[in-house]
Amino acid sequence: MKTFKTRGALTALLATVAVSGGLAAGAVHASAAPLKPTAPKAAVLPVVNMEATVLAAQIDPRRADNTLTPGAKDSVLAVEKVLQSKGLLASQWVDGYFGTTTISAYAAFQRSLGYTGLDANGLPGKTSLTTLGQGQFTVTNVITAGAKVQRDGYTVDSRTQAMLTRTEALLGFTLKLDQGSYNPGGDPTSAGTHDGGGVVDINVDGMSADTRTSVAKALRQVGFAAWVRNPSQGDWPWHIHAVAISDTDLSSEAQHQVGDYYLGMNGLANRAPDDGPRIPIQTWEDYQRTH
Repeated sequence: MKTFKTRGALTALLATVAVSGGLAAGAVHASAAPLKPTAPKAAVLPVVNMEATVLAAQIDPRRADNTLTPGAKDSVLAVEKVLQSKGLLASQWVDGYFGTTTISAYAAFQRSLGYTGLDANGLPGKTSLTTLGQGQFTVTNVITAGAKVQRDGYTVDSRTQAMLTRTEALLGFTLKLDQGSYNPGGDPTSAGTHDGGGVVDINVDGMSADTRTSVAKALRQVGFAAWVRNPSQGDWPWHIHAVAISDTDLSSEAQHQVGDYYLGMNGLANRAPDDGPRIPIQTWEDYQRTH
């Protein structure tokens, strides 16, 4: 039988055994300790794409049926559900279609915030949409008209100004306005289209027919609904009428023109076929993403 040579060696061995035993016991106790409960995950809010929502609010009210605006259904549904929860929209209209009933409900919400006139026309703006979504949905792809600026003696918003500047770059020459925006009642022949933002008339004096068409096409490329207007259509001289698609300050009448443009019409009261250069329709935001 093997014996230890010294009392010191025996003492060291006993100490090692004691420490090992303590660690093992501690490990057992640690593994048996109860787990702390984890906090529940916060609910993920729906996402409202403002670009898609505003586009639907312009097009859907002008449709002859209930066809949904592509890419807008989920965003519109999220908005409609909150409007319903506030008692502003009946459940039957929570369908992803931003038609006249939803426009009226959204306008009622805007009025509840103290908005009046142009600010309560049912077209979602950044502030009202963000306020509606508090705790209910998040807003992405935000659109803003920007500050009011002067151009050729007329008032336009900075988004419209940027679009016109880009159009001039495409054409290689400067455009001159015959009429600007935010001009309530300023021209009875305009039927209210210039009452809000995003709408201008372009002077075409000295332009050939081909040049007028080229200007209208360039305006459409950057996100305007644009048409060459002639005296046979109304009480006005030759000019180009341009509406900045999805400008959040558009008057109701201008919104209708945008909707008709998307549906292949001329933007006039007769809703005749579009007589302008046909190109793929896009907004200013679409244009900026690709150029």
